[in-house]
Amino acid sequence: MSAVPQVRTTAGVVRGRTEDGLAVFRGIPYAEPPIGEARFQAPRPVRGWDGVREGYAFGPPAPQDVNMAGRGGGEFLMDTGDDWLTVNVWTPDPDPAARRPVMVWIHGGAYKLGFSGSPGYDARHIARDGDVVFVSLNYRLGVEGFLLIDGAPANRGLLDQVAALEWVRENITAFGGDPGQVTVLGDSAGAGSIAALLAMPSAAGLFRRAVGQSVPGTFFSDALARDVATALAAEAGLRPTARDLSGVDPRKLPAAGQALDSKMRQYEDRWGSFAHTLSLFSPVVDGEVLPAAPWQALARGAGRDVELIVGHNRDEWRTFLLFTGQLGKITEEQAAEALRLFGPGEDGERAYRAAFPDASAEELYELVQTDWLFRMPTLHLAEAQVAGGGQAYLYELTWQSPGSGGVMRACHGLDGPLLFGTYDAHLGPLAIGPEPTAEARDLTSQIRTAWTSFATSGTPGWPAYDSQQRLTRVFDAPPSVTAYPDETSRRLWQDHVFEALPLLTA
Repeated sequence: MSAVPQVRTTAGVVRGRTEDGLAVFRGIPYAEPPIGEARFQAPRPVRGWDGVREGYAFGPPAPQDVNMAGRGGGEFLMDTGDDWLTVNVWTPDPDPAARRPVMVWIHGGAYKLGFSGSPGYDARHIARDGDVVFVSLNYRLGVEGFLLIDGAPANRGLLDQVAALEWVRENITAFGGDPGQVTVLGDSAGAGSIAALLAMPSAAGLFRRAVGQSVPGTFFSDALARDVATALAAEAGLRPTARDLSGVDPRKLPAAGQALDSKMRQYEDRWGSFAHTLSLFSPVVDGEVLPAAPWQALARGAGRDVELIVGHNRDEWRTFLLFTGQLGKITEEQAAEALRLFGPGEDGERAYRAAFPDASAEELYELVQTDWLFRMPTLHLAEAQVAGGGQAYLYELTWQSPGSGGVMRACHGLDGPLLFGTYDAHLGPLAIGPEPTAEARDLTSQIRTAWTSFATSGTPGWPAYDSQQRLTRVFDAPPSVTAYPDETSRRLWQDHVFEALPLLTA
């Protein structure tokens, strides 16, 4: 491998760097900057360049909610360029004959924050240890990417992801990858994006395998999405149209979302349970870009040609208890409200209290939101994939993380630093501690080996899920394979149908 690797893409030559035995290319544009006439529109093909473009630095992040920037490291928000739509590549060798498996990472962040260049997404260990080509990408977030407005296509952030995957199909051979062996993977909103991609006609054929870590259950109906957009635009004194919103600097629009965040509960009569969540943004089942919610689409066979790993963490909501300062402070009244809002059926509170008679107020508060937002949507996605004739592998991360006195447990986002081995980024310092333990390193090996094996062969090392045995890989110290561990919650939710969230009143 050359000390100064260069690759010719369809748009021009890009020069990377050799780092730790890998060729690394950062900030390669896969579409034109979505500003000016291109703002709020579908991504446009990138214009070519003459000469050699340096691929040394990550492209700038998309405009986002700075109040939540701590997830990815707030220092990146100082970069204010407009070239938001870029990819990064880590490859053992940019040899077109190598044809290595390709893994494409879609970051999370509630559909309103995140950055592929965050230190927590340094992919050197995965690319080197798994002998794969690893790609990460930026996409439009928040208002720019997900607000449903007149004069603009829905789900622009998802369309950006499709454009990035098209870039991979057209260019990854030159980086040593195999465009026929592409695995998409992501966590949280990244996993929700992947669930959407499985249901999108425009994404069909762009990837062979998928890994969804903690799939969120929030997808909007068209009516709900339009109502949210009207409320958000009103915070800026505007109408929810591309014409009106284009007159505002894209870096100032997140402030309107922040203002509405604090008022969401006022909309409970219209938005239902969603009014009590932490983000205004989700993919929209608009009938065109996203024809159906993932559970319905997969049950009808939309993903049968894609091998799928999905899973969740046992104690997802611990992260949000900590970040909102509620840990150890939940009252009986708050627990009752959460059970009413998020429990399944007409009497979710009674069902949860009967199923978990010894649970404290905080345990019930945490458990019902963990189930509603992550665990049960993820489980039901696996079941929908199997019902539609596809193959799914289910897992649960149950390892009780030792950081912060052990209060984080198997919290939301713990899988990120474990997969990447970036223990000093994102939730790593809080959940894992200042130095990774032998158990933490073992969990990293478990997860990373499973994911890269899956990307290479289609088998992660445990049996596929079915509706009889419900075999699940449990990531812990030591690991195991067992029937789905959270059987009580599974039974509570077995008759619930996850679908696009409705607008309750017009």
